[in-house]
Amino acid sequence: MPMTAKIPVDDPWGAFADDQLGLMDHLGIQKFFFMGYCIGGPFALKLMQRAPDRVVAGVLCQPVGHRPENPDVMYKSGKDVWAPALLAHRSDLNVAQVDAYLHNLYRVQPDFVYSVSRDFARSCQTPMLVMPDDIPAHPYQVSIDIASLCPNAEVTVYPWKEPPELKARTINRARSFLKAHQPTTAMR
Repeated sequence: MPMTAKIPVDDPWGAFADDQLGLMDHLGIQKFFFMGYCIGGPFALKLMQRAPDRVVAGVLCQPVGHRPENPDVMYKSGKDVWAPALLAHRSDLNVAQVDAYLHNLYRVQPDFVYSVSRDFARSCQTPMLVMPDDIPAHPYQVSIDIASLCPNAEVTVYPWKEPPELKARTINRARSFLKAHQPTTAMR
């Protein structure tokens, strides 16, 4: 039987971070890289906020974020796509719970990346590589804002997925970025 848990309605971004940090504790991993796609971009920033001494570097690939001209794009996507699939398999949940969760995820802090403030971004010292996109859920401007605000952020070219040679170079850049920020370990 699959394990299920309550939806963390009150602090969804904090719950994501707490779960990830709990997993790393369980695995005995003190310091780690984080690569987040889509919603993983805001999640990476929340991890950097919660555990700046543990997240060595991050790659934020196509991060989601607030789009002023379409402010409910993420909320509606969750409500119209994710929620029906979830509710079909979770009889212990109801529409009101899911709506409250999505509200707290995307509407409580309707600016930037949802999970952290611009002030936090300005103070975040964690090295990061931002890989922009520009579709409704992944606003190009959010990637540029992350790269501009975070003092140790770098940004790749955009678009980076085509042609295949450019995509390969971008992937190699991400690998090089992570290797460059790999912590040194003391020899015994």
